[in-house]
Amino acid sequence: MGKTLSPIDIPSATSYEDRYLVPGLIRGLKVLQAFSPDRPEMSLSEIAGHLGMTRSAAFRAVYTLSHLGYLIHDPRSRLYRLGPAVMALGYGLLASRELVEIAMPELERLRDETDWSAHLGVRDGRSVLYLLRVPSRMGLASIVHVGSRLPAVTTTMGRILLADLDEPSLVALYRDAAEDAHGGTGGWTPPKVLAQHETDRDAETITQAGRFESGVTATAAPVRDLSGQVIAAINATTTAPPDDDTETHVRDRLLAAARRISTQLGVE
Repeated sequence: MGKTLSPIDIPSATSYEDRYLVPGLIRGLKVLQAFSPDRPEMSLSEIAGHLGMTRSAAFRAVYTLSHLGYLIHDPRSRLYRLGPAVMALGYGLLASRELVEIAMPELERLRDETDWSAHLGVRDGRSVLYLLRVPSRMGLASIVHVGSRLPAVTTTMGRILLADLDEPSLVALYRDAAEDAHGGTGGWTPPKVLAQHETDRDAETITQAGRFESGVTATAAPVRDLSGQVIAAINATTTAPPDDDTETHVRDRLLAAARRISTQLGVE
């Protein structure tokens, strides 16, 4: 067996005599690790030079990473930077530990304060992945369960998560969205996503009534980490048509729960 590789010390493709190592994968990981806070953007020549690759080898790795969303290419400046798929890699570990442990009691409190069901979700590509569900004690039905993946653009939590992305990231994410009325994208191509983003990006909360699931009202708010980045969203849902006072009460309790979770994650 070959030597165990550190995630921050990836060897060259010829460093180990191990026939199971994949040279192309090693090159791709090296390209991703070349980016840093001091080098947030690089040209193809800079990437090749930094890693000691030929331009052709660097191009193949960069082209593949861009196609999969791990890099974003600005055609005007001809520079590359890390894409949204890189952030998605950390969600599984984060979600399975600290985030879920912190959020669970807060969602139970939110449910008890509002009599609405409460959920926690993170973005997984163009979907929102549901990590927690605390059903209302009133027994109101919901189509979502832990592990459900729903289209981000049509759900309150998904819209909250997309609102934190910049416009180039959104365009890259939805560049190949299908122009049809079925499936995960439902015709949500970049211009339509950007138009919604214009409305959502400064909103504290996002509320929908019957837009995704008939008869269901949902309100969502962001959860932030130490850096201030939106890493998750929580929402409260009901099938009972709420009046204005109820909606205001739920929104206040929802924002308070999101702030408490964010504070426990390091937000001051």
